[in-house]
Amino acid sequence: MRLEENIRRVTPYVPGEQPQQKVIKLNTNENPYPPAPGVERALKEMDDGRLRLYPDPEIRMLTESLAEYCQVKPEQIFVGVGSDDVLSMSFLTFFNSGKPILFPDITYSFYKVWAELYRIPYECCPLDEKMHLRKEDYCKENGGIIFPNPNAPTGIYESLDVIEEILKQNPDVIVIVDEAYIDFAGKPSAISLIDRYDNLLVTQTFSKSRSMAGMRIGFAAGNERLIRWLQDVKYSFNSYTMSYPAIVCGTEAVKDTEYFRKTTEKIVATREWSKERLADLGFEFPDSSTNFIFAKHPKYDGEKLFQALKERQIYVRHWKQPEIAQYLRITVGTDEEMNQFFDTLEEIMKE
Repeated sequence: MRLEENIRRVTPYVPGEQPQQKVIKLNTNENPYPPAPGVERALKEMDDGRLRLYPDPEIRMLTESLAEYCQVKPEQIFVGVGSDDVLSMSFLTFFNSGKPILFPDITYSFYKVWAELYRIPYECCPLDEKMHLRKEDYCKENGGIIFPNPNAPTGIYESLDVIEEILKQNPDVIVIVDEAYIDFAGKPSAISLIDRYDNLLVTQTFSKSRSMAGMRIGFAAGNERLIRWLQDVKYSFNSYTMSYPAIVCGTEAVKDTEYFRKTTEKIVATREWSKERLADLGFEFPDSSTNFIFAKHPKYDGEKLFQALKERQIYVRHWKQPEIAQYLRITVGTDEEMNQFFDTLEEIMKE
């Protein structure tokens, strides 16, 4: 028997580039501002003696802070090592019927990777001509549903009415709403629906709006049964998923709502004037409710623009997927970074 016959092989997720030299980095939707001041203070004052001990497996301190922030019970919160960890564990926990799960064809590409890794059949539902979900596509028989809101990489937010319609049509399967970018939308979170729909799980992350991509913190909110089932899988996989520094720093980040709102408002303001400049240059894009803009130009090739920017040490994101090959996903940086990006872009377009 050949060795390869017993190896689980998948096509892995390809993350955005992480250049080590100094560049303008607008390719992975990180926050351009530092975490809340309490996070830095917690790191400086941290008792390093605690590092020799296992962290709290129940992650009570952070869970309770998140529950208070989300106005739910602690039993309705599950914390993991980034929302990718939470989502992966959710695939493993909830998508086991043998029927195909459903998600959009243009969306977070990790969904396909998890489905293939865990041997979950799936179907991709096409977005409409304006890049919105077609809710009727999610009314057929399925083994579960997942989609981001706002969607990535399109940046489009779907109303809670759309989400409720999908929930009502699928009472016997779990519907996961991935809200990695919800804090930039200025619109309601689906967490407000979890007490009305037993089949709803909502995930969020600290990597974007809370400036903590390097700390790896994410969470899910849902009814107590869903969270208990997730906990059972977690304890069967790794009891100590969250490090002590992450628990302490994450708690401090949740506490400082004033700083959180201030930085998200700055990013939204920069996003809005960036939309105006892109439109003035002739770019076309869906109306973003995130910390990035998904844009294309009718007269310039997307991959060539991507390469030209990269040669000038400005990194944005580009995919070769045919449906979106002409688009660039541009993370919203600081005002200074965005001005430099636009100055460089204009130079490229004049060449």
